[in-house]
Amino acid sequence: MSSDKHTQAPKTDKDDQTLADQVTDNLLGPNPFIGLRPQDIMASFQVLAKEALRNPMLVVEQEAALVRDLVAVIAGQSELAPSKGDKRFNDEAWMQNPLYRTMLQGYVAWTNALQGFVERTDLDDRTKERARFAVSLFADAFAPTNAILTNPAALRKTVATKGQNVLDGLKNFVDDIRNNGGLPSQVNREAFTVGENLALSAGKVVFRNPLLELIQYAPTTDTVFERPHLIIPPEINKFYVFDLAPGRSIVEYLVKHGLQIFVVSWRNPSEAQSHWGIDAYVAALDEAIAAMRDITGSNDFIIHAACSGAMTAAALAAHYANTGDTGIQAMTMMVAVLGQIRDGTLALFATDETAGAAKLASQTKGILDGTEMNRIFAWLRPNDLVWNFWVNNYLMGNPPPAFDILYWSNDSTRLPAKFHAELIDIFRDNRLIHPGAMKVLGKPIDLSKLSFDKMFVAGTTDHITPWKGVYQSARSFGGKNDFILSNSGHIQSLINPPTNAKAKFFLNPALPASPDDWLREATPTSGSWWDLWRNWSIDHSGGQRSAPKTLGSEAHPPLGDAPGTYVVEA
Repeated sequence: MSSDKHTQAPKTDKDDQTLADQVTDNLLGPNPFIGLRPQDIMASFQVLAKEALRNPMLVVEQEAALVRDLVAVIAGQSELAPSKGDKRFNDEAWMQNPLYRTMLQGYVAWTNALQGFVERTDLDDRTKERARFAVSLFADAFAPTNAILTNPAALRKTVATKGQNVLDGLKNFVDDIRNNGGLPSQVNREAFTVGENLALSAGKVVFRNPLLELIQYAPTTDTVFERPHLIIPPEINKFYVFDLAPGRSIVEYLVKHGLQIFVVSWRNPSEAQSHWGIDAYVAALDEAIAAMRDITGSNDFIIHAACSGAMTAAALAAHYANTGDTGIQAMTMMVAVLGQIRDGTLALFATDETAGAAKLASQTKGILDGTEMNRIFAWLRPNDLVWNFWVNNYLMGNPPPAFDILYWSNDSTRLPAKFHAELIDIFRDNRLIHPGAMKVLGKPIDLSKLSFDKMFVAGTTDHITPWKGVYQSARSFGGKNDFILSNSGHIQSLINPPTNAKAKFFLNPALPASPDDWLREATPTSGSWWDLWRNWSIDHSGGQRSAPKTLGSEAHPPLGDAPGTYVVEA
């Protein structure tokens, strides 16, 4: 079957692609963590001020070290350079032009002095890590790349365009003040429309309840495997991250290999749905699965879930174990941490006080707004997600890039207050991981009783769900559990098609207690993990039969074309 609505995705020019590549590896979309409050950052500066007053000699010593470094810089004898991989200073002028080189090395000397002070304090490790982060925010804001006169690329463009880039940048700035809360826009929102150049795979909505729509995708092969596959996206994002532009679509990839694919499209809740919790989401999934079973005639199925969707899938699977339902034959858990994370910036600021404040804020509003989360989490990677676009949009006067992942990330959703509070408790108290600590639909659950095969996927540079947290989550389950470590970040770990020449992943069939031990013995493999995953999925999909001529069933006739209505609701 085919669709007549396929249109060509807008092409990304070279500059847009370069800019997009700089940010997507560490892209921080909305997530269910507690968040980051300005007062927590200020508290770190207050701690440092107290340390300076308590130990003035340390301040003097760091100032002396800074003076020595600056003297060497001015004399042309310094070897200071930005850290490896710092793309802010890629322009050749930073090292070839004496003035810019002096400016760069002076900036590096200053940032080294700031961080050197933090390192030499007597603060405990956790407080020191918070201080490092706060100082880095301050230093990043004052980088010479953030001003036209001290950014060689921006200055050259100003001369070349006779100042037109300044006018264009001012226009972009005013537009962001009006429409983007004052932060630089990460993507050209006019370049994409869901259903026109994103979420193009042909299919039908075959089931709908107040929480979700179920989309069945049209087969593109003469035969299909008997057992259907259900993709469960995060509740905090829209589903089409699994169906981006052709060639980058997971749905397209799986369908063309003969797998029957169904995808959940979550409804974007408002204050009226503040009472939705994990029980409501699990019950809604159960209804969708009943429809999928009726449509395909197969009681058995495979689940693929990501991030918070994987948490819900785990709760669903444990609920099925309680009821004796053995339909799940295998499950993929993508970038999914099911318990407390001690790695990463978010974990540093997760305290009982911040957890309580986060709960109170969402309870007051009835929801947790994804737009607010995006703004907060942009500052966790400011060079990638703030200053990168500050330079592109305002100094260079360029429009924001047209890149599908960035559009999806900015197409934010909301979380009901009850579900948000439950997620906080799950992360804080390890309720999913500890047997019997959490109830789903009235009964305690135990993930160690889930004996079907599972595959876990994590990213080496994922700062939302650190790979070691995903690894430890994998060890909480019973049954055979495979672990794949992809060489990318949170989103690029998923959107990693076989055409990605830079792709690499690590494999190790053993799951020792230490993730470091696992990595030490892991085998690096060139290419995308998609092909390995596809074969694993096929192995669990049963026999083959003729592809269905129509979608839906007598009991569940099509309600409309994919991508459905919930995904486009504001």
